Amino acid sequence: MDWKTHKKQLLRDSEVRRALKDSELEFQIAKSVIEARIRRGLTQKELAKRLNTKQSVISRVETVKTTPSLSFLKRLASSLNTSLRVEIGE
Repeated sequence: MDWKTHKKQLLRDSEVRRALKDSELEFQIAKSVIEARIRRGLTQKELAKRLNTKQSVISRVETVKTTPSLSFLKRLASSLNTSLRVEIGE
């Protein structure tokens, strides 16, 4: 079974749809962190060193095993010479 077919089957379940919606923000954060890190040609270990943390912390953020604090995201953006935007709205 390919991913597209499997995903269709999963999304028939209302609990799966709800869980997906509930975790959307965490996945967006992870995706943004991964993309910013890769654009700058950094490994997780190199980024962790810039943030004075461990590689495992970066891994947990990128695999959505933890939700980073706002202060962590500010430090992350600063270490990557980029901005942090937060939007509340429709």
